[in-house]
Amino acid sequence: MENKLDILVKKLRGAKNILIAGHKNPDGDSLCSVLALGELIRVNLGRDVLCVYDGNMPDMLDNVPLRNQMHYFAHVDLNQKFDLVFVLDYGNKNHLGGIMPALNAAKYVIEIDHHKNDDTVGDLCLNDVSAAATGEIIFNIAKKLNWSRNSDVNDLIALSILTDTGYFKYARRGAPLRIMAQLVDAGVDIERISNLLNNKPRKSVLTEAAITSRTEFFYRGRLALATVEATEYKYLDGRGEIILSLLAQIKGVEYIVLLKRQKENQTGVSLRSKAGPVDDIAAALGGGGHAFAAGAIVHDNIERVRAHVLELFRERLK
Repeated sequence: MENKLDILVKKLRGAKNILIAGHKNPDGDSLCSVLALGELIRVNLGRDVLCVYDGNMPDMLDNVPLRNQMHYFAHVDLNQKFDLVFVLDYGNKNHLGGIMPALNAAKYVIEIDHHKNDDTVGDLCLNDVSAAATGEIIFNIAKKLNWSRNSDVNDLIALSILTDTGYFKYARRGAPLRIMAQLVDAGVDIERISNLLNNKPRKSVLTEAAITSRTEFFYRGRLALATVEATEYKYLDGRGEIILSLLAQIKGVEYIVLLKRQKENQTGVSLRSKAGPVDDIAAALGGGGHAFAAGAIVHDNIERVRAHVLELFRERLK
């Protein structure tokens, strides 16, 4: 790791232009880890960076620190050849979207991720699949390099960990809690930064409630399956985490599936579990993720995807 960090610092010092991006349709970890790394580079090395995203940015993330430094990829010049490109929290290359041309043309690419991925895009990979969030890896890199962290960086790393662990519900190790303790000691106010996320339009909340109310239950109530129609998808904040969280509270529910009709022949699938891994089911659909929280984008209509998902669960829950 020390050798890799030496290379990272050397590349940063030699780069005239730097791009940082996460996955398409950013969630809290993707957005906040990108902004945290950008601020760390500015504070500690005095280098300007360009932070970009593709897809939709959830309204709930509008108030996070330094949000105005995250730019939609189509509104900036990505035709320049970047000396250094960072890709964070991306999962696999299918999730990178509009920043792929800049990545392909870059002189050097560094990736930082906590997702399992056998087809990496980085010339240098600073990945840790045991980490609860990419923000956790950013924290550890800054600590090993003795980089200074200001209050914005601390808040951003805290938000990345809080959102990706579901406020620690999905934490499988003590490391993210120990990091959070250090951040709190450094001045992070968990209540204050959590309230930054209470920023949804009324329509989004009412849409989430409507989707949840018509959930279907299968296999003696062990599997909950909710469906998002195309007219509702635009009102859905992020990955539908509120819907997934509400369904997880129901007694007897062990697995939760959220199907999103994104386009006529494109279906988003979010999987959550309280009982056993679901990353294998995501992989069978062409996706991936963590053991108890995974997903996929399937290029097929939602009716056929629904039937396929139910069949995949049938062997497990029959």
